[in-house]
Amino acid sequence: MNPKPRVVSGMRPTGRLHIGHLVGALGNWVSLQDTYDCFYFVADWHALTSDFADTTQITSYTYENAADWIGAGLDPEKSTFFVQSLVPEHAELYVLLSMVVPVPWLERVPTYKEQQENLRDKDLSSIGFLGYPLLQTADVAMYDARYVPVGEDQVAHLELAREVVRRFNNFYGDVLVEPEPMLTRGAMRRLPGLDGDKKMSKSLGNTIHLSDSPEDVTKKVRQMYTDPKRIRADIPGTVEGNPVFTYHDAFNPNTAEVDDLKARYRAGKVGDVEVKTKLANAMNAHLAPIRERRAQVLARPDRLKEILFEGSKRARTIAATTMARVRDAMKIAYR
Repeated sequence: MNPKPRVVSGMRPTGRLHIGHLVGALGNWVSLQDTYDCFYFVADWHALTSDFADTTQITSYTYENAADWIGAGLDPEKSTFFVQSLVPEHAELYVLLSMVVPVPWLERVPTYKEQQENLRDKDLSSIGFLGYPLLQTADVAMYDARYVPVGEDQVAHLELAREVVRRFNNFYGDVLVEPEPMLTRGAMRRLPGLDGDKKMSKSLGNTIHLSDSPEDVTKKVRQMYTDPKRIRADIPGTVEGNPVFTYHDAFNPNTAEVDDLKARYRAGKVGDVEVKTKLANAMNAHLAPIRERRAQVLARPDRLKEILFEGSKRARTIAATTMARVRDAMKIAYR
């Protein structure tokens, strides 16, 4: 029997996870775990590329993020959960890859300059930040990943990883597997921020967290940006691009209700209060089982730690095999 193709992906523990993570990545991860050999990791070293000045919450966010994964439906019995820094072979492969990769390859990655613009309040002049995509390459190549689930904004990073693997293999033989992007239908959607910003972001404070209480969710929904031209309920409103309806489409399974709200909104026959109240109800219904599973796992911190440590142990066993192969190919294996 052929083994399942391996999938590898990770998240940085830079804060609490929000519903953007749920529709953008976690929902996709859950759908993959029955078909693929999934390795999901907490990318704590990647968090240091932008948050090195304050590392006080990285470990707590690591455990909380893993609890969010389980809350969202990931099963540690089906997928391997691990912590990046608990598998130090990632750093070794990163260093070895850096020996063969030209600096301009890293400088041309679109998100390199974009993040420098978007995160001007942080010092991103470090070698670590420049080498972020190369460490991502090591993360994936370490496990002979066949596929990497990515959003459209991460395709350039993965293309760089593919180029790096090809270059490495050209020097040392067929050593590393070239990963392929996995853009699954319906996955990797982007939700706008509650304030109408194109991107939901922890730093902008325009998010709904998976850990938010029902009261918090309702309060945040009531404050959501809608159609700015609609100052009264009897004025026809715009549905397209309206965050409230984008969220209805993502979280409200009652399509008849959503269609009715859209029709009445366009006709100026429904107020924002009713539209938002029904959205809050739908979102809280969607998040309720996630909150419950999350609370259950957080009530057993020793079990959560065991999941991450056991997964990291398994990941490191595979990483050791890969690095032995790499050292042999590079003729730097000492016996």
